[in-house]
Amino acid sequence: MIKLSEGIMPSIEQRGDYAIIAITKHGVEMARKLQSSFSHSDLYYMSKFERGDEAARGIQMFEGSVRMLFPALFPAYKGLIIIISLGAVIRMIAPLLEDKKKDPGIVVIDDKGENVISVLSGHLGGANELTREVAAALNARAVITTASDVQGTIAVDLFGRRFGWVWESADKLTPVSASVVNEEPVAVVQESGETGWWLYNTPLPENIRVYATVAEAIAAQPKAALVVTHRVLSTDEEEILTNGVLYRPKVLALGVGCNRGTSAEEIEAVIVETLAELQFSLRSVKAICTIDLKKDEEGLLAVVQKYGWAFETYTPEQLNEVSIENPSDTVYKFTGAYAVSEPAAKLYSGASTLALVKKKSGNVTISVAVIPFI
Repeated sequence: MIKLSEGIMPSIEQRGDYAIIAITKHGVEMARKLQSSFSHSDLYYMSKFERGDEAARGIQMFEGSVRMLFPALFPAYKGLIIIISLGAVIRMIAPLLEDKKKDPGIVVIDDKGENVISVLSGHLGGANELTREVAAALNARAVITTASDVQGTIAVDLFGRRFGWVWESADKLTPVSASVVNEEPVAVVQESGETGWWLYNTPLPENIRVYATVAEAIAAQPKAALVVTHRVLSTDEEEILTNGVLYRPKVLALGVGCNRGTSAEEIEAVIVETLAELQFSLRSVKAICTIDLKKDEEGLLAVVQKYGWAFETYTPEQLNEVSIENPSDTVYKFTGAYAVSEPAAKLYSGASTLALVKKKSGNVTISVAVIPFI
């Protein structure tokens, strides 16, 4: 039982990603059904509605004002599903709001379960998507008011998110979003990355045009731009970012070979130096790939863990099936493969040619591939 007292942070047991909160008889009934549909949720309701199965179902009950529960829930969950009137929710959460990049998604449901409303952090916090899921579970009406969703256009802060794209800076998210929803000329420049980013079964809005290069977009003089590339832009090209957002798609596969015991610091330094020479962004790296003899190499494991990259290994037989430029009898003698970095990068990326065939630096050999998308 959670005892809610003024000025005391309540102790909760957070297990799932989302919290469901109810304070009325009808709300509790709805919340119990909803929890069954959301296995990744925790349920909280007032103890006076106890049924006797709460402990078995992991339901947490509370006594006191629900307002005092929110300071503990806010930092603990990705999203809150609240079956309380909208006005009351706004008053209770207002003192807790920080930033749309930090605040959880807030979804409010009316006591009859007719309307599911996306209230806060609709895009970055995932409230809009959660609203649709909850509405589907309750056979209710999803109420979403963000302009890009209503108009059926690009949500700038979510652009490419499902592919793992990350933006270089959030400074221009708001003004670029304004240009998109106000139907001003907007350029989308895509040099690399997944192409299936348009989510609607309608043509791209007339105010949005796609360009193959930054130079073409600059010549068109758009009011705003969304630039998708793994490249570091030149000084001249940076003009496009005056009112633009730069996105980094995960398209770089790094084939890496190294001597046993090579430190993470040396491996990381070679990677950073090599990408700087190529004028490629570190944020666009997707994976390190190598021979399976290196699957327990501590330096490699430390680097991929630090950056959250994928780590893929291949057998010598798999590597030897790939056409390469410079097979090495010496490498074959020690590994059973005629090369490591070059064929590993090709295997992972599916690219027929590499941005960097092979570079040896100290104890590290590296190859770089750009993953092609059609």
